[in-house]
Formats: sequence, structure tokens, C-alpha cells
Amino acid sequence: MTKFLLAVHVLAAIVAVGPVTVAASMFPPAARRALAAPEDVRAAEHVRLLHRICRVYAGVGIAVPVFGFLTAGAMGVLGDTWLIVSVLLTLAAAVLLIVLVLPRQEAFTEGGGSAEATVRLGMVTGIFNLLWATVTVLMIVRPGSTTGA
Repeated sequence: MTKFLLAVHVLAAIVAVGPVTVAASMFPPAARRALAAPEDVRAAEHVRLLHRICRVYAGVGIAVPVFGFLTAGAMGVLGDTWLIVSVLLTLAAAVLLIVLVLPRQEAFTEGGGSAEATVRLGMVTGIFNLLWATVTVLMIVRPGSTTGA
């Protein structure tokens, strides 16, 4: 059962978190292009599509921590430091996405925003992506783990 839970957890991370990180990273440059050419309908559609990808896959991404906790419970590692740090970093990434990234993207899709704001959004998105990269490394390296990895 542990292998099944781990497989679902990893697949959910790849399928859900991957698209969010890529689309979120693509959003600020796309928003700048749309701002630079307000008459370009395709640029505005591209921005809306990237926001929708982020929003939808953020919802699907709920499966990652759910199956992560189930897997950790099955492996008996819920109290391990590397897992606790990973959970805290995941929580921080989720908060950034929900509180800063998605609302700022929404503002752009509704016609608000400036080129300067896209720079700030790019910075926040970079931090979001760095948090996920750190969680990924922790999940692979698992400092102090006794599972042999």
C-alpha cells in the first residue's frame, strides 16, 4: 500500500505542481507583452489561459499533500524533521500562491496591473518555485532518513 500511495503522491506532484510552476513563471512576461500591446487580443487570451491553468492545477494540487500525509503515515515518518520542514515549506508555497500569485494574476486578467507589478509578481512566483524545488530536494534526499535513500 505504501508504494501505491507514494506513486500517487509523486504523480500528483508532477501532474499538478509542475503545470502551476511553469504557468506561473510564464505569466509575468506574458502580462508584460499584453500590457505593451493592448490591442493584441491573443496576448490577453494567453494571460487568461495561464491564469486559468494556475487556478485549476492549484485546486488539483490539493492531492499532493493529502497523499503525502497518507504516504508519510504509512512509512512511519510523520515526525521526521525533513518531513516537517517540507510540510512547512509546502504551506508557505500554498500561502504565496493563494494570497499573492493568484490574486495578482486575477487583477491582470481583469485589466488592472502595470509593468512594474509584473516584476513584483515575477519575484513572488520565483520564491514560490524555489519553495517547491526545495521541497522536491528534501523529498529525495531526506536528511537523517533511515530508509537508505
